[in-house]
Amino acid sequence: MAFDLDIEGIGYIAESGASAGRATAEGRERAVAPTFTEDDLELDFSLRPKRLDDYLGQTKVKESLGIMIEAAQARGEAADHILLSGPPGLGKTTLATVVANELGASIRTTSGPAIARTGDLAAILTNLEEGDVLFIDEIHRLNRMVEEVLYPALEDFELDIVVGKGPAARSIRLDLPRFTLIGATTRTGLLTGPLRDRFGVAFRLQYYTAEELALIVTRSASILNVDIDGEGALEIARRSRGTPRLANRLLKRVRDWAQVRGDGAITEDVAAEALTFFEVDHLGLDAVDNRLLEVLCVQFTGRPVGLTTLASALAEDPDTVEDVYEPYLMQQGLMMRTPKGRQATPGAWEHLGLTPPEL
Repeated sequence: MAFDLDIEGIGYIAESGASAGRATAEGRERAVAPTFTEDDLELDFSLRPKRLDDYLGQTKVKESLGIMIEAAQARGEAADHILLSGPPGLGKTTLATVVANELGASIRTTSGPAIARTGDLAAILTNLEEGDVLFIDEIHRLNRMVEEVLYPALEDFELDIVVGKGPAARSIRLDLPRFTLIGATTRTGLLTGPLRDRFGVAFRLQYYTAEELALIVTRSASILNVDIDGEGALEIARRSRGTPRLANRLLKRVRDWAQVRGDGAITEDVAAEALTFFEVDHLGLDAVDNRLLEVLCVQFTGRPVGLTTLASALAEDPDTVEDVYEPYLMQQGLMMRTPKGRQATPGAWEHLGLTPPEL
C-alpha cells in the first residue's frame, strides 16, 4: 500500500532518527505507565537475561528459537519474523532482546500505540540497518493504515510512498534492509489475519511452574546480592502467579522487609511473614483479589453478579476487573463466568473460610 507523503515528509523520514526514537520512547513510556512504576522498570532491566542460556523456563520456545537463529546465521540471512504472545509479565520483551543478542544485531523498540501515523512507521523502517531487529510491543494495537504499510515491508522489504499531491504526485518504492520483526501481544485474537500470517513463526509463552520461578528468584537474588535459601525462593515463587516479573517484584519487597525486620537473609519463614505483611497470600492473591471474592460471597451472598455491578462495588473500572483480576481467579478455580454474571466457586468460599449458603 502506498501512502501520501509530501516533500516535507521526505525530509521528515531523512532526519527522523532522533525524533522517531524520542516518539518511540515516549509512546512506550505512556504504554507502560499505568501498570509499572519506575522502580519496577529499573528492576526488570537489571535482572533481565541477555542470552538464551540465561533465560530460564519456556524450554520448547528456547529450543525452537535456538535452531532458527543458528540456521539463519549459517545462511547469512535475517531470521524469520517472530510473533510472541501470552499474558503480561512472562518475558516477551526480554526474549526479543535475547534474540537480538543471539543474532548479534541491534534492536529497535517501539509499541503499537506509539506508531500513530504511516510516516512514523516509515521513519522507523528507513532507519533500520541490515539484520536489525525491530520489536513492536502491543502489536495488536497498531493503526490499520499503519498495519497495511507494514505488509510489503515484511514480505518484500520494500516501502511504497507517494511524493507530492494532485497531478504532480509520483510513486517511489524504497528498498529496505532485511530485518527481523518481533511482535508481542497479550491479545492474539485482536490481530488481523493478514498481519498474523506474515510472521514466519509464532510462540505462545506459558505460565511458569513454581520450580522454574524459584530458579529465577535465586538468579535474581544473586544479582541483587541477597542471601536467600532454596525454600525462601520457592515460597516467593509459589505466590508469584506463575509470572517472572511479579516474582522479581516480590523478591525486592521481601528483601526490604528482611533487611528492616530481620537479619537480611531470606528463609521460608521470612518470605512467608514478609508476603503476608504485604497482603499477598499463599495463592498469590492480593488485597483486591480477596476483596473481590468477599464481594461475591458476602455482599452478594453467592448470587451471580454482572461485571458493571461488581466493578462498582469494588470502585474499579470494569475493564480492569475483567483483564487484570478475573483471569487469575478463574485459573485458580475461585470464580466463574456464567450467563447470569460472575459467581464465586466453592473454592472461593473455602479460601475465605466461609460456609456457602445452602442451595
